[in-house]
Amino acid sequence: MIWCLGRERTEPTDAQRLLERLITDRQRLVTDAEVLQEILHRYVAIDRRDAIQPAFDALLGVIDQVLAVDGMMAQRAKQIVLGYRQLSARDAVHLSVMEQNGIERILSFDSGFDAPNVAKSGRLIPGGRNTRL
Repeated sequence: MIWCLGRERTEPTDAQRLLERLITDRQRLVTDAEVLQEILHRYVAIDRRDAIQPAFDALLGVIDQVLAVDGMMAQRAKQIVLGYRQLSARDAVHLSVMEQNGIERILSFDSGFDAPNVAKSGRLIPGGRNTRL
């Protein structure tokens, strides 16, 4: 979701166009609490605390549900990150949440999810019922 936020542009980004299409198509959109933490982390790191509330408002305004991250998911994320070196710890958390909740599609511009062995692992299956932002 971070790629839809940020500095103002006169033209919509590919991410914004895709998100608009998903909303128009009435796709169920879910995210996890780690995405909210990423927003907090990013805007605090660049000393833009004033942007936190608008970013939360933008995200929560289009999302149907925010999924929790618990200890079991963190344990599974550890297994994932140890098995797939191209994935970041955050990506592993997102995959763990997806597995736990039966989510089979992800909307991400993160290159970690483009790795062939991630798709081959069966964790990301096109045509699933939810899309994670």
